[in-house]
Amino acid sequence: MKSKLAERGLDWEVDSAGTGYWHAGDLPDRRSIATARRHGIDITDQRARQFKPGDFTHFDHILVMDLSNQRNVRILANTPEHEEKVQLILDYSHPGESRQVPDPYYDDNGFEAVYEMLDEACSAFIKKHA
Repeated sequence: MKSKLAERGLDWEVDSAGTGYWHAGDLPDRRSIATARRHGIDITDQRARQFKPGDFTHFDHILVMDLSNQRNVRILANTPEHEEKVQLILDYSHPGESRQVPDPYYDDNGFEAVYEMLDEACSAFIKKHA
Protein backbone atom coordinates (compact mmCIF):
# COMPACT_ATOMS: atom_id res chain seq x y z
CA MET A 1 0.00 0.00 0.00
CA LYS A 2 2.76 2.47 0.97
CA SER A 3 4.56 2.14 -2.36
CA LYS A 4 1.33 2.63 -4.31
CA LEU A 5 0.50 5.75 -2.31
CA ALA A 6 3.99 7.14 -2.85
CA GLU A 7 3.71 6.54 -6.62
CA ARG A 8 0.51 8.61 -6.63
CA GLY A 9 1.86 11.34 -4.37
CA LEU A 10 -0.68 10.56 -1.65
CA ASP A 11 0.47 11.27 1.90
CA TRP A 12 -1.69 8.81 3.83
CA GLU A 13 -0.60 7.17 7.04
CA VAL A 14 -0.44 3.39 6.72
CA ASP A 15 0.45 0.86 9.38
CA SER A 16 0.25 -2.88 9.84
CA ALA A 17 -0.72 -4.79 12.97
CA GLY A 18 -1.62 -8.33 13.91
CA THR A 19 -4.19 -9.56 16.38
CA GLY A 20 -1.59 -11.51 18.39
CA TYR A 21 1.45 -10.32 20.29
CA TRP A 22 3.82 -13.23 19.61
CA HIS A 23 5.75 -11.59 16.73
CA ALA A 24 5.81 -8.03 18.09
CA GLY A 25 9.02 -6.28 17.04
CA ASP A 26 9.93 -8.89 14.41
CA LEU A 27 10.69 -8.26 10.75
CA PRO A 28 8.28 -9.59 8.12
CA ASP A 29 8.80 -13.22 7.09
CA ARG A 30 11.92 -13.59 4.93
CA ARG A 31 9.74 -14.88 2.07
CA SER A 32 7.56 -11.74 2.27
CA ILE A 33 10.69 -9.61 2.16
CA ALA A 34 11.97 -11.54 -0.88
CA THR A 35 8.63 -11.32 -2.70
CA ALA A 36 8.36 -7.58 -2.10
CA ARG A 37 11.98 -7.10 -3.21
CA ARG A 38 11.23 -8.90 -6.51
CA HIS A 39 8.58 -6.23 -7.08
CA GLY A 40 10.92 -3.37 -6.23
CA ILE A 41 9.58 -2.79 -2.72
CA ASP A 42 11.66 -2.74 0.46
CA ILE A 43 9.68 -3.77 3.55
CA THR A 44 12.63 -4.26 5.88
CA ASP A 45 11.67 -1.12 7.82
CA GLN A 46 8.46 -2.81 8.99
CA ARG A 47 8.15 -4.40 12.45
CA ALA A 48 5.26 -6.44 13.74
CA ARG A 49 3.00 -4.92 16.34
CA GLN A 50 -0.28 -5.89 17.96
CA PHE A 51 -3.50 -4.10 17.04
CA LYS A 52 -4.72 -1.87 19.86
CA PRO A 53 -8.12 -0.26 20.53
CA GLY A 54 -6.62 3.22 20.01
CA ASP A 55 -6.14 2.28 16.34
CA PHE A 56 -9.88 2.76 15.85
CA THR A 57 -9.62 6.47 16.57
CA HIS A 58 -6.27 6.93 14.85
CA PHE A 59 -7.15 5.31 11.49
CA ASP A 60 -10.09 5.85 9.15
CA HIS A 61 -9.97 2.31 7.75
CA ILE A 62 -9.00 -0.99 9.36
CA LEU A 63 -8.32 -3.58 6.66
CA VAL A 64 -8.01 -7.23 7.64
CA MET A 65 -6.92 -10.35 5.80
CA ASP A 66 -9.50 -12.91 6.90
CA LEU A 67 -12.73 -13.47 8.80
CA SER A 68 -10.91 -14.58 11.95
CA ASN A 69 -8.97 -11.32 12.08
CA GLN A 70 -12.11 -9.37 11.27
CA ARG A 71 -13.94 -10.99 14.18
CA ASN A 72 -11.00 -10.51 16.59
CA VAL A 73 -10.58 -6.83 15.69
CA ARG A 74 -14.31 -6.10 15.83
CA ILE A 75 -14.41 -7.53 19.35
CA LEU A 76 -12.15 -4.64 20.38
CA ALA A 77 -14.49 -2.04 18.85
CA ASN A 78 -16.43 -0.09 21.45
CA THR A 79 -18.77 1.75 19.09
CA PRO A 80 -20.70 0.79 15.96
CA GLU A 81 -18.64 3.38 14.05
CA HIS A 82 -15.41 1.64 15.04
CA GLU A 83 -16.82 -1.76 14.11
CA GLU A 84 -17.82 -0.47 10.66
CA LYS A 85 -14.22 0.58 9.95
CA VAL A 86 -13.14 -3.08 9.90
CA GLN A 87 -13.29 -4.51 6.38
CA LEU A 88 -11.81 -7.46 4.54
CA ILE A 89 -9.16 -6.03 2.23
CA LEU A 90 -10.19 -8.28 -0.66
CA ASP A 91 -13.69 -6.76 -0.55
CA TYR A 92 -12.13 -3.88 -2.48
CA SER A 93 -11.02 -6.06 -5.39
CA HIS A 94 -13.90 -8.56 -5.09
CA PRO A 95 -16.88 -6.66 -3.61
CA GLY A 96 -19.49 -8.71 -1.80
CA GLU A 97 -17.58 -11.99 -2.04
CA SER A 98 -16.05 -12.00 1.47
CA ARG A 99 -12.83 -13.42 0.07
CA GLN A 100 -10.02 -14.08 2.51
CA VAL A 101 -6.28 -13.75 2.00
CA PRO A 102 -4.82 -17.23 2.52
CA ASP A 103 -1.93 -17.64 4.94
CA PRO A 104 1.11 -18.43 2.78
CA TYR A 105 3.28 -19.51 5.74
CA TYR A 106 3.26 -23.24 4.90
CA ASP A 107 3.44 -22.77 1.12
CA ASP A 108 6.54 -20.98 -0.18
CA ASN A 109 4.79 -20.44 -3.53
CA GLY A 110 1.85 -18.77 -1.82
CA PHE A 111 3.74 -15.55 -1.08
CA GLU A 112 3.62 -14.44 -4.71
CA ALA A 113 -0.09 -15.22 -4.97
CA VAL A 114 -0.78 -13.25 -1.78
CA TYR A 115 1.30 -10.34 -3.10
CA GLU A 116 -0.77 -10.26 -6.30
CA MET A 117 -4.07 -10.40 -4.36
CA LEU A 118 -3.01 -7.55 -2.08
CA ASP A 119 -1.57 -5.51 -4.93
CA GLU A 120 -4.92 -5.63 -6.74
CA ALA A 121 -6.89 -4.90 -3.55
CA CYS A 122 -4.66 -1.96 -2.61
CA SER A 123 -5.10 -0.44 -6.07
CA ALA A 124 -8.87 -0.80 -5.77
CA PHE A 125 -8.84 0.73 -2.28
CA ILE A 126 -6.85 3.74 -3.43
CA LYS A 127 -9.05 4.20 -6.49
CA LYS A 128 -12.15 4.24 -4.27
CA HIS A 129 -10.78 6.59 -1.60
CA ALA A 130 -8.39 8.93 -3.45
